[in-house]
Amino acid sequence: MGTLDMSETLKSFRGKRVLVTGHTGFKGTWLTFLLTELGAEVVGFALPPEPGPSHFELLRMHEKMEHVIGDIRNAGDLKTVMQSFKPEIVFHLAAQALVKSSYADPSLTFSTNVMGSVNLLDAVRECSSVRSLVYITSDKCYENHEWVWGYRETDQLGGHDPYSASKAAAEIVFSSYARSFLASRPELGAATARAGNVIGGGDWAVDRVVPDCIRAIENGASIELRNPNATRPWQHVLEPLSGYMLLAAKLYEHPDQYGGSWNFGPSTSEVRTVQDVATSIVQTLGRGKIEVVGDQSQHHEARLLQLNCDKAHQDLGWQPRWNVEKTLSATALWYKAIMDGGNAESISRDQLKDFFQELS
Repeated sequence: MGTLDMSETLKSFRGKRVLVTGHTGFKGTWLTFLLTELGAEVVGFALPPEPGPSHFELLRMHEKMEHVIGDIRNAGDLKTVMQSFKPEIVFHLAAQALVKSSYADPSLTFSTNVMGSVNLLDAVRECSSVRSLVYITSDKCYENHEWVWGYRETDQLGGHDPYSASKAAAEIVFSSYARSFLASRPELGAATARAGNVIGGGDWAVDRVVPDCIRAIENGASIELRNPNATRPWQHVLEPLSGYMLLAAKLYEHPDQYGGSWNFGPSTSEVRTVQDVATSIVQTLGRGKIEVVGDQSQHHEARLLQLNCDKAHQDLGWQPRWNVEKTLSATALWYKAIMDGGNAESISRDQLKDFFQELS
């Protein structure tokens, strides 16, 4: 779909010192894999991969980068890594990223997503080598009125559930640091990035539709959908990552022009329901059965959330590259290849090259 040539952006990461928090997670693994493929010198700071299947471990990422186990709630450890490595570019992805988990442990969610982000910003503030900071929050940072139109970067922040509220709070924290401290460093560009729901190979998190579908199929169980008609702005994981990298490169070269907040999401015409996603996976894998079950949860769950990405389109030149059909197909085919005994590194590298034609 997109026509932007990212050749120069991708080349610009060769030899750069890049720190990624949350590098063992879903988006973090794809980002660090891409960065290492581009020749960047990468250090990751994160909790260990979750038990069970791990994209990070399947790719043997600990052999391709400096892999530091740490908790962003520990400010001292984070500052030590930052001062030792002296990164030029920082991607902050570390977070408690699940809505349901935020209801189970709201204190952990707020301490990680708010105070952990404070620790990251403090570490950046005290590290003079940093030239570019991309601070990732979430599309859920907006006060969700279930509008049919997309939220703009200037819309009200808020959050019904603890996860959404923590991400809105993290945005406010960033705004304060940007104006109080980072603005005095003209060589440093810093911005926040808000992305819609991402899917793709390598995600095994609990209570997310794609990995839940895969687990059910592998176990011979029915895929149980609580809210089959809920819509999400589905996009492949590489879509927002391309936006983050483009933004990081722009901040590095023009630190005074690209600050603020940026949305990265698909066109509103690409929105599909949860049932559409599950059906696509079943059809591609050739097996599986879907069952709609009553939602027993008493917790609030948003049914409609979309982003307006005009700012990224016009000012960054960023555009989604894959439509929703390609996104769903690539996601399901990644898992099918793994289930058929394929090599995760080869499969993931092929999908990188399919998405980033500039790498071919």
